This record gives sequence, C-alpha cells and structure tokens, in this order.
Amino acid sequence: MLSKRLQSLDFLRGFIMVLLALESAGFHHIVTDLSKGTSFYSLAQQLHHHPWNGLHFWDLIQPCFMFIAGTAMAYSIHSQRAKGIPWAQSFKKALKRSGWLFFWGVLDYAVRPNGLSFELWDVLTQLSFTMLVAFLIFNLSARTQILICIGILLLTEILYRFTNVPGFDQPFTDQQNFGNYVDLVIMNIINKGGWVAINCIPTSVHTIAGALVGKLLLSTDTDKVKKMLIWGIICLVLGFGLDWLHITPIIKKIATSSFTLASLGWCLLALAFCYWWIDIKNHHKNLFFFTVVGMNSIFIYLFFEIVGDRWFNDYVSAVTNGLMTMAHFPEVLMSFITCFTIFGLEWGMCYFLYKKKIFFRL
Repeated sequence: MLSKRLQSLDFLRGFIMVLLALESAGFHHIVTDLSKGTSFYSLAQQLHHHPWNGLHFWDLIQPCFMFIAGTAMAYSIHSQRAKGIPWAQSFKKALKRSGWLFFWGVLDYAVRPNGLSFELWDVLTQLSFTMLVAFLIFNLSARTQILICIGILLLTEILYRFTNVPGFDQPFTDQQNFGNYVDLVIMNIINKGGWVAINCIPTSVHTIAGALVGKLLLSTDTDKVKKMLIWGIICLVLGFGLDWLHITPIIKKIATSSFTLASLGWCLLALAFCYWWIDIKNHHKNLFFFTVVGMNSIFIYLFFEIVGDRWFNDYVSAVTNGLMTMAHFPEVLMSFITCFTIFGLEWGMCYFLYKKKIFFRL
C-alpha cells in the first residue's frame, strides 16, 4: 500500500526554495543594505552565512535541503518496494539520479566570465554524493546507520586534525585546512570564501538522518514527533557543546562535526514541528504558495542559479528599472519592485508547471 503524501515535507521544501529564490532575486542584500546603522542590522545578518565560527539562520538552509532530500528518498524507496521494484533497479535509478545531480552541480559553476571552470562546491554536487551514501546503507538497521554517522563525523575530525599536510595543517583556519588542500589537489584552486568540496563527507549525515526520519514517519510508531524532538535536542546539545567547550568550533564552510550536529538538530526540530502542525493537526491553509515551488524544486533551483544569475535577473532589472526611472520612483522602491518582479515571474513558472502537472525530477 502506497503511503500518503507528506504535506509537511512539500511545505518545508517549498519554504527553502522560496527563500533561495528571494536571495537570488536580491532580497537579502536589499534588506541588509537598508538595515545598516540600525538595530535591525544584526537580524538582517541572519540572512547571510556566518563569516566563519558561528551559526546564522542562513547556514541551516543547505543542511535542511539535504536532510529533507533523504526523507523524500525514504518515501521514494517505500513506493518502489510497494510496486515490486527490485533493489538492483532502484540502485540503477539512484546512480542515475546522483549522476545527473553531479552534472548539474558542476554545470552551475562551470561557466565563468573568463572561461570554463571545474568546481565541486555546488549543493547539487554535494547532494549527488550524500544521496548515494544514504541509499547504499538504507536497508541497514537504524542503530547501524547511526554508528556509521558517528564514524563519518570521527573521520572528519581525523582528516582535519591529524593529516598534517605542510601549509594545510591548521584544522579550523580558513585557507590553511585539509579541505583546502584537497580542493587544490582535485581542482587546482582554493575557494576564496572558505568552502571546501569534502563537505560532502560530513553532510552525508544530514541525508542519512533524513532517510532515517523518513522511515520513522512511514512506520506505525505512535511517538514520531517525540522521537524527532528528542534526537533534535540531543544533536543541538552535542553540536553547541563541542563549540562552547572549545573542542570543535561550529564552522559551516568546512562542515565541522559540531556544525553538522547543531544544524541537524535544527532540521529535526523544524520537520517535527511542520509534521505535527500540518500532517497531524491538519493545518493546510496558506501552504499552496510554498508547495507550488517545492514540487519543482530542482527546476527552480537550476533556473535561478544558471538562467537567473546569468541573464534573466539582469534582463528583468533593465526593464523594470528603466520604466521606474522614467516615472521617478525612489531607488529603494525600485529595488524592491524589481526583486519581487523577478521572484513573481519565477513563482509563476512553477505555478504554470504545477497546473500542467509537469514535475522535473532526477
């Protein structure tokens, strides 16, 4: 018997994509610029990644995206099993999905103004690895998968602390850590922002945990919300505890074990609340705006990352700003109108695809 669609998952995925689309349209930067010199500036900073050691709201977007991808995978595998699809066929599908995720992730960063580039920092490239890992261990017991997650976090600690590569032997220092060294070996470049490709190793924990939660939600367990809350609190205590005790700092850009645990804790609490509010309490009002985007998350992500960033945003801005300049609109108002015009057009595309029942999946 096929499971009922998880409305909370659709909402959470849509909520994340709406935030990402607004960021791509320039909303976050507009708000930040306007808040400079005011008491709201520190709040606006939550819409940007923390520079290094610390945790902002925006640092939780990518972990949550990878977490719910694991939850969705659990539902997909459950559906395939209900249809009698053998493991080998499911594995081929998983390989194909990971291959496409890797391709689109590389393509997203490949085209630069000065030519082509091979970079592995895109979230889709990371997801291509974490989804495959989560799939391969999906049939193991929950206890075994948790032990594997602990092993992954310990491996991350070992790689950063004990490899001692000359020039890259400072585990938690930007531009001088093991992740930077691996990037130099693989891509012959180090990310100036501090991001590293081997983030895919520790963030596999997000996707594995998401799949475990998917299994829990598909089960007949009556304490689903309680268990998610308990595990969420445990992860938060461990993650922030490692940071507060000065054992391992919370650094999103290299996905330290403390960051992975702390962000996972927030992901668990977020899904627990959404599941309780939407799927248990049946509060389904005002979800459509988000679910329309969430149903085509891959499409809209690739659109605003590739088409929007390289052409669409500038084209729309030229039209809207040109018209508003002639009408002598205030500059701030022009920025907001342009931003919401770009976002509105992108939402409209998702709505069109939704109405036509066209859903892009990998």
